[in-house]
Amino acid sequence: MLRIKNLRSGYNGVEVLHNINLNANPAEIVAIIGPNGSGKSTLLKSIFNLCEIYSGSITFKDKNITNLPTYELIYEGISYVPQGRQVFGNLTVRENLEVGAFVMMDHELLKRNIRDIFDKFPFSEEKQNDYAFTLSGGQQQMLAIARALMQNPELLLLDEPSLGLSPKAMKELFEKIKQINREGIAIIIVEQNAKQAVKIAHRTYVLEDGKMALEGGREILKDKRIKNIYFGGR
Repeated sequence: MLRIKNLRSGYNGVEVLHNINLNANPAEIVAIIGPNGSGKSTLLKSIFNLCEIYSGSITFKDKNITNLPTYELIYEGISYVPQGRQVFGNLTVRENLEVGAFVMMDHELLKRNIRDIFDKFPFSEEKQNDYAFTLSGGQQQMLAIARALMQNPELLLLDEPSLGLSPKAMKELFEKIKQINREGIAIIIVEQNAKQAVKIAHRTYVLEDGKMALEGGREILKDKRIKNIYFGGR
């Protein structure tokens, strides 16, 4: 579904990612892990055209989307949830969902999607008229993901979704991510919580200093090189 080939990207002329190669298949969860500053978030931003691409290519469903405007990527079927529980706090839960569906012209489809979101995230129906800033941290993160799902994506990009959450909220979040994936949506997740990310992923990539250091399945955390990548150990 998604293929990244020899990607070099960064900000203001400063290269952060160096010759990155990555593949994501339909209905697959792909985890991106690595130490702070390794370029994980930049990788997602490169896919969603939120940073500078210096060379290489990004292909989605056999279409070259390198440098395609972000709003067109949404129409292509890619949605992005940035880190930090970024919801519109002064809007209600329902209004947040409606904002997520700005690409829709069909009001009946909008209603069906909201109904689906209420089924997936029961709290969102109960609190649909509450302002988003009144929600708990876990609920705000769930709302951010729900808003992205309103766009009917085939590929969902998640940047540090568990950041700052309680253990209980984190557990619920990862279960919800697995549920979303079971419904056929491919997911690329960047996570500092490497153990949990690898546990739910079909495949994992490890970044180190902007380069792809390792690729593997759920056994990857047992690789002796992981200690060196994260802690500089020998």
